[in-house]
Amino acid sequence: MKKLPKIEILDEKEKILHTVSKDVTFPLSDEDKQKLQDMVTYLELSQDDKYIEKYDLRAGMGLALVQTGDARRAFVIANENDDKSFTEYIIINPKIISQSEEMVYVGEGEGCLSVNREVEGIVPRHARVTVEYQDLDGNQRQVRVREEIAIAFQHEIDHLNGILFPDKIDPKNPFKNKDKMREI
Repeated sequence: MKKLPKIEILDEKEKILHTVSKDVTFPLSDEDKQKLQDMVTYLELSQDDKYIEKYDLRAGMGLALVQTGDARRAFVIANENDDKSFTEYIIINPKIISQSEEMVYVGEGEGCLSVNREVEGIVPRHARVTVEYQDLDGNQRQVRVREEIAIAFQHEIDHLNGILFPDKIDPKNPFKNKDKMREI
């Protein structure tokens, strides 16, 4: 079995999660690169039943640096493919440069490793987004993502702006405009 990296994930009550993260400066230190890679490994292992049981983990697909107490603009996503391999994203200083008009929501509701409670309602998200970002070496990159990955990108970018997904749910009408969006 792989070694589970030691990642401390903050709870939504922590004030830092409600602040806007600062840009990451380059070059990254070896420690910063390792931390981002450890976050990816943690997410991948959190999606493996053996590790979930052994370490009492909650499965996660994305993690923002701020959720570990480091308020800089970076996040990682590890998306499990049908063949059990993973597509990994390490995204630094992201900016959404375009988004679809079509809106979607997660049918069973969004989750978050920092929100340790049930949250009723839907979070409106764009079905597709194009994001400009920097890679580990500071190179400018661009990626267009859709469906679940687009939702994950928007969720993590919200973290960098001090927004948690329950903040986006209308407390008076948690399923507001559900009929105007596509469920995924």
